[in-house]
Amino acid sequence: MTYCVGLCLKNGLVFLADTRTNAGVDQIGTFRKMTLFQKDKDRFFALMSSGNLAITQAVKEILLQGKLLGGKNLWNATNAHEAAEVVGDAIKQVYDRDFLALKKAGIDFNCNLIFGGQVRGENPRLFNVYSAGNFIEATPENCYFQIGESKYGKPILDRVVNFQTPLNLATKCALISMDSTLKSNISVGLPLDLLVYEANSFHPGKLVTIDESNPYYQMIHQVWGQKLRAAFMEIPEPSWNSTRRSSAAIMSNSKELGSVPIEYENKKKSAVKPKRQGRKK
Repeated sequence: MTYCVGLCLKNGLVFLADTRTNAGVDQIGTFRKMTLFQKDKDRFFALMSSGNLAITQAVKEILLQGKLLGGKNLWNATNAHEAAEVVGDAIKQVYDRDFLALKKAGIDFNCNLIFGGQVRGENPRLFNVYSAGNFIEATPENCYFQIGESKYGKPILDRVVNFQTPLNLATKCALISMDSTLKSNISVGLPLDLLVYEANSFHPGKLVTIDESNPYYQMIHQVWGQKLRAAFMEIPEPSWNSTRRSSAAIMSNSKELGSVPIEYENKKKSAVKPKRQGRKK
């Protein structure tokens, strides 16, 4: 499996991906899920992938070769939205070629991508591209996308990140999101590929591959666990005293539903008269 997260913020973009793939507990490998595309000072794109590795690699190869899809590729698209359409068309091309064979083998066509970047003349943009080749774009109200094992790392993103979040703070949040996922899911693993793209830079100025020896990641892993436990211990335990009025008082039933009804055993026996047996002659 995998976990990738991409954030589209006022000052740029953050991309973070793990590198673990697996086909069962005894077939674990390391493959990069992040691919970068750069053309002079004109455009810069990043792609992260989740799903069937053979499918995502085929899509990536079409994009890297610059094949024209409807007359367009990543190098001549006039804007990032058009570039996302090229990515979607590449998925459709692989689908048309491989779907029947995959179906015959009982394999789902599974391909989910996070694609983002900037074309000169517009702001950085971020897209979530689905298996059908269609996509949605991040907005200031919904400024991040996740693919793969997303549930473990989502709470911290929802609580902390918004469109105005500075890139460095968002980077820390993304790493905590990833660390939470690694802690709870064995199918996601180090090393991690991290890219912080600053708006209008058109190059990967802050790009690093992180393994277990990285000092900042070690600190994140240790401190986040400590702070979570400390915060947990600071929260008052529930008070079951119904007369106590405080934030710790838990005996306050929902006004809408009340408490759960309790069913008791009905000990009354039904009065069933025994059948009278006639005398045998």
